[in-house]
Amino acid sequence: MAALRVALVGIGKIAVDQHVPALRGSADWELACTVSRKGTVDGVQAFADMASMLEARPDVQVVSLALPPVPRFVAAEAALKSGRHVMLEKPPGATLAEVHALQALAAERGLTLFATWHSRMAHAVFPAKAWLADKTITRAHITWREDVRKWHPGQDWVFEPGGMGVFDPGINALSILTEILPAPVHLQSAELEFPANRQTPIAARLAFSGNVTADFDWRQEGPQTWDIAVETTAGRLDLRMGGNVLEIDGQPAGGQNTIMGEYPALYARMAELIAAGQSDVDLAPMVHVADALTLGRRVIVDDFFF
Repeated sequence: MAALRVALVGIGKIAVDQHVPALRGSADWELACTVSRKGTVDGVQAFADMASMLEARPDVQVVSLALPPVPRFVAAEAALKSGRHVMLEKPPGATLAEVHALQALAAERGLTLFATWHSRMAHAVFPAKAWLADKTITRAHITWREDVRKWHPGQDWVFEPGGMGVFDPGINALSILTEILPAPVHLQSAELEFPANRQTPIAARLAFSGNVTADFDWRQEGPQTWDIAVETTAGRLDLRMGGNVLEIDGQPAGGQNTIMGEYPALYARMAELIAAGQSDVDLAPMVHVADALTLGRRVIVDDFFF
């Protein structure tokens, strides 16, 4: 089958670090062009806006959106209305209603819409899910602590409405949690820390049904922590390195100590969905975030500056 021609929209850090290498390393894909106000990719046709790209490149079959959440809906809607399949970087939108609208539009037009969760493609997530499938879970805890200055240097949009704050990385943990647990859980309470000069939280502590808790923080310097621990009546499971390394009862049990397999797996899945004429839009992780912002008790902390 001929390679699918894709337009990559939003040439920021995640696009350069993950999307471009994944596309260039796959025979299923051709990076036909980019759309960005500032960023470009060497050797690839660049457009400054969506409308120009959609008009000039009717041969592009797929649009992959790596924009921040707030402007993403307008770009996705335009792509779908022009007959292109659409792949959404996480989180899939600024609101749940936006994504429901895109889902309906894609279904109406017979197009593929893929709401991606890259952390679900981490090397140890599916082995962890298989191990937990027949287990009785007694407790689970997420520790997801990283340095916003390292991963979003100077990107003030993450602290603006719709930017999600610490839930930008935290939703990665929630995407794994909702994939590996054999039964769903729901949020019961939350405490959210907001810098006095910002609109979104920099830290969060969550409590779910089923004795599941989470600790998210965007202020951790030095080594970063992306761990999920699940205690069961048959032993303990630990996912480390963002879901890429698996331990059972403290012993290595699979995975690889790298995050570089996640985006190639996402693009392979997108190619499969298009070939099958299907969509994949699971909003469970985003529902947990919306619930946290609804239920969360607000705590004001020190100003934050990049």
